Amino acid sequence: METPAGYGVVLLTAGNMQEAEAIANALVEAKLAACVSLLPIHSIYTWQGELHKEQEWQLLIKTDLAQFPAMEAKIKELHSYEVPEIIALPIVAGSQAYLQWISQQVKSRD
Repeated sequence: METPAGYGVVLLTAGNMQEAEAIANALVEAKLAACVSLLPIHSIYTWQGELHKEQEWQLLIKTDLAQFPAMEAKIKELHSYEVPEIIALPIVAGSQAYLQWISQQVKSRD
């Protein structure tokens, strides 16, 4: 097990599977993410003073967090939500082989 420097998982929700897949494809093709996993979820939240209960898609985006600014810009360009959830969580430990794979898939650190 390796202690990674700069790798993370970015959480993002989308309103439907088509939007989730479009964003995932764009991030992987642009080498801003190594992998994006899509999960159907049920969200309960308050937006503009009203309680909402919605079916959404959770994107789990594995990346080098050095790419976060470019990733955030790409997500905002493609996302339909006024304020999309874009939350980065650091990977505090991971298998060396997997972290090397992330590094190979994502744009080089500058």
